[in-house]
Amino acid sequence: MAYPQLTDKPGALATAAAIRSGKLSVAEAVDAAIVRVGNYDSTIDALAVPNFEAAYAEAKAMDRTPRRQDQPLYGVPMTIKESFDVAGLPTTFGQEQYRDTVAPRDALLVKRLKAAGAVIIGKTNVPVDLTDWQSFNPVYGRTSNPHDPSRSPGGSSGGSAAAVASGMVPCDFGTDIGGSVRVPAHFCGVWGHKTTWGLIPKHGHDHPAMSRRDGFVAAHDTPLSIAGPLARNAADLAMLTEIGAEVPLRRRTKPLKDCRLLAITSLPNAPVDASVMEPTEAALETLARAGVQIDRASDLVPDQGQQYRHYLKMMNIVLARGAPAPDGKRASATDWFDLLNAQAANIAQWEALFETYDFVLAPPAPVLAVPHSDKAVFRSAMTINGAEEPGGNALVWAGLATFPNLPATVLPIGSGNYLGADLPCGMQVIGPRWRDLDCIAAAEAIANILHR
Repeated sequence: MAYPQLTDKPGALATAAAIRSGKLSVAEAVDAAIVRVGNYDSTIDALAVPNFEAAYAEAKAMDRTPRRQDQPLYGVPMTIKESFDVAGLPTTFGQEQYRDTVAPRDALLVKRLKAAGAVIIGKTNVPVDLTDWQSFNPVYGRTSNPHDPSRSPGGSSGGSAAAVASGMVPCDFGTDIGGSVRVPAHFCGVWGHKTTWGLIPKHGHDHPAMSRRDGFVAAHDTPLSIAGPLARNAADLAMLTEIGAEVPLRRRTKPLKDCRLLAITSLPNAPVDASVMEPTEAALETLARAGVQIDRASDLVPDQGQQYRHYLKMMNIVLARGAPAPDGKRASATDWFDLLNAQAANIAQWEALFETYDFVLAPPAPVLAVPHSDKAVFRSAMTINGAEEPGGNALVWAGLATFPNLPATVLPIGSGNYLGADLPCGMQVIGPRWRDLDCIAAAEAIANILHR
């Protein structure tokens, strides 16, 4: 089952191996990535903040020292989402007023990537305040989907996915609270991983309104929101996850044929367009023919209407940092503790489900890459099977894994035709908490069956 691919450029591990073997210098790898940005980005606009001069100087310095064999990303040119601090570069969250302010230090994740040998050549584009499935703002403009420039690459890590899909860089790191890694991976036909909440620290990923306060240092990670990688293959995704992780992750070597999977393709008030359902059903049929055990329903699935309501309320409080809602009402401490209780109960229900099932399969979103719009996806209508549906309902598919803090890997499964355009389609593989590497391995096993 083929899916659209735009580049044959090597991934991160392959690039690092070529550098370590002497087939490629770090300067050559970085220069080639910068050239690709120059060739492709005039129509895509994925790169918000270039870091070319510093990156090339760093590459030359690395070439003057013995090649490191202990750094998995040794010499690999990559980008990172604009909202992560990189020392000396602006962090704006797409806000014009912060255009000329710069980060004084690297985010903790950036430090870990650099320690692993990565060379950061720039930062990729986002929507204002990271709150849309598009990626445009008054500071850096609009990012386009490299498969179709009239479409969105997704958001809020849309610049990340577009840079990886087009071949500018082999990998990037984004963030996800409402599908912001998974949806761009789905829209752009690349791999993305929503990590277990708390696995990868987001220290140094702070809204500039807060981080510009004197002495402000975030002491906690935002509830629900995670940092997660985007890449063009599963091995790179796993490696990036391990580099960012706070604790070592264990792999469980259970073949896919011995796993029991549950496919969820229908949720309350969240219809899925035929452009997504057709490749999804084709993928499920192919897996079943290969002997993979897939159930299509289970009483173990938590009440998804209730889960979505709790997820939406918690996410809105988090994004507003407790400020009053548009109706003027402010959540109380009691409201917040009630939500924490609801989340804990939901997590326990999912843990019970995973005593029976190894993984859950589901669409990452109800549609493929949406056309550009000046209105946020969640505040406008979304065309699904010819009907206009509330855009906000699309978040149900993101909340499936987000509210219970579960890991979810998106892999490309094929393509569909949405509103007259042939576009990539992905699937999310959701697993138990802390089983991130198993999620990625299961997604890779699924891809091997679908694309052989």
